[in-house]
Amino acid sequence: MGIFKSLFSSSKEENPEEEKAKTDQKNFDILKYDGIRAQKMGRLAYAIKCFTKALNIQEDFETMTYLANAYIVANEQENALHILDRMVEIEPDHVNTLLTRVHVLFFLDKDAEVIEVCQHIIELDPENHLPYYLMSKAKKATGDLLGGIADLTKTITIKEDFSEAYLLRAEILISMKQAKEALPDVEKVIELVPEEETAFLLKGKIHEALGDMDDATANYQHVLDLNPFNEDAALLAGKLLITQEKLDEAITFFDEAIDTNPSFAKAYAERGRAKNLKGDKDGAFEDLKKSIELNPEGEEAQKMNGQHTNFENKSYMPF
Repeated sequence: MGIFKSLFSSSKEENPEEEKAKTDQKNFDILKYDGIRAQKMGRLAYAIKCFTKALNIQEDFETMTYLANAYIVANEQENALHILDRMVEIEPDHVNTLLTRVHVLFFLDKDAEVIEVCQHIIELDPENHLPYYLMSKAKKATGDLLGGIADLTKTITIKEDFSEAYLLRAEILISMKQAKEALPDVEKVIELVPEEETAFLLKGKIHEALGDMDDATANYQHVLDLNPFNEDAALLAGKLLITQEKLDEAITFFDEAIDTNPSFAKAYAERGRAKNLKGDKDGAFEDLKKSIELNPEGEEAQKMNGQHTNFENKSYMPF
């Protein structure tokens, strides 16, 4: 009987290491999938907690991907970068991880590092248009405008219908005061995406730079027809009226813009500028005051630094 008892009990005994491995795997799975469910429900803090605890048990590449994405959505870019750096150590040539890392580096204003990572992605996948496009954005940010244009041209060569590349190339050309050269790119964007508001804004700027004021106005108005709340279009259209010395029209235009959006701080400032040019100092002062109340950190407020007394006396207005 003792022999049978010994054999029976030994068959039930578990290896302690195997038992711990099973328990760890079970806990890892529970934490990982609880995190995935929480992330889908928008419970980011809990998802991050679950993924972090899961990774303390087991370093799993997929779980790290979930954690990095959760940090990005939660606007914790430094933490996301820390996870992505470790993922690159594990799989140095994983293109999707490298692309995600590039987007995080942009958030952190690490443009020089973006260029380096994009060059590595291009080595891995020369026919991928995205690293060329992202590298052009980084070069634009670092002042290498010609390099940015070259990268965008390569992007378009690989993917001819990539509207974002045409749009960015047009923006760079306009910044280089090559408005005429930018026009074909803007036209291409409109062909690809007929309701792209930014393209019509750029087209308006191009026509304004070329002296075609009626065409510029028409393009700004087209944006407002697409989206009455587009503040950039309203400002550009109203400023153009002021430039043309159509001050009454500008004031009426900004009246309507403010009716559409009562918290439009810059519209008050521009209406005040038009009133000031007409000699209506009191009206200009009230509009400027309202603009600063709505946006205490805005451009007008910054110009008033050190001018508090003059401002109250209406002897200084930053128009």
